[in-house]
Amino acid sequence: MKAAAPPYPPGRGLLAGKTVLVTAAAGTGIGYAAARRCAEEGASVFLSDLHERRLREAAERLEKETGVRPGYRLCDVTVQAQVDALVAAAIESWGHVDVLVNNAGLGGYAKIVDMTDEQWSKVLDVTLTATFRTTRAVLPHMLARRSGAIVNNASVLGWRAQEGQAHYAAAKAGVMALTRCAAMEAAPHGVRVNAVSPSLATHEFLAKVTPPGLLEQLTAREAFGRGAEPWEVANVIVFLASDLASYMTGECVPVSSQHP
Repeated sequence: MKAAAPPYPPGRGLLAGKTVLVTAAAGTGIGYAAARRCAEEGASVFLSDLHERRLREAAERLEKETGVRPGYRLCDVTVQAQVDALVAAAIESWGHVDVLVNNAGLGGYAKIVDMTDEQWSKVLDVTLTATFRTTRAVLPHMLARRSGAIVNNASVLGWRAQEGQAHYAAAKAGVMALTRCAAMEAAPHGVRVNAVSPSLATHEFLAKVTPPGLLEQLTAREAFGRGAEPWEVANVIVFLASDLASYMTGECVPVSSQHP
């Protein structure tokens, strides 16, 4: 039986006075939901995405829904120069960056025997290496300030197997390992690095990149009989970004009701 989603939560000031940079924040998925929830919790927000029109529309929508006017900049996270420029722009806009949400990622379906080098490399570049690039760009700023939090978007596929997802699962497992290692390097400087690992977050574009019938199969494995709303994942991102998670670092927190 499908359980209804809970009511949308009110803001509680968990990120009051903080500045948050969110990658891949346009569209209807976790990135935009994270940006919105951060704004609703009192943060100043800076958005990036690869798609100019969608990014502009996301910024306008965020201001309309929350009253917070975000900064934003186009960024291809596979190009280090653009990542560096994004971080510099966010710092210039807000004076500093308290929180980085590494949301950029790329999925797809391909069995190993059919997968090309290009498919493999593209998913790892956008999903894993881009997380490394953005982390590398923002860490010196946070380390110098001896303050900051990074929240990466991983996946339960970093732990669990699924047909046709070898490239994506390998990339997300890499994000988990990167999270743990970055956390060890950053901890002496007062900077925390954690990750969320969603199972299934449903939004309107998901069906377009998923083979027929697969969403139904995945949904059937969820204890609640439904996928998570993107904002339910964003709630955990907000928690990890907030001072309530002050003793958590190097953790990969499942946001899932899925059980094998």
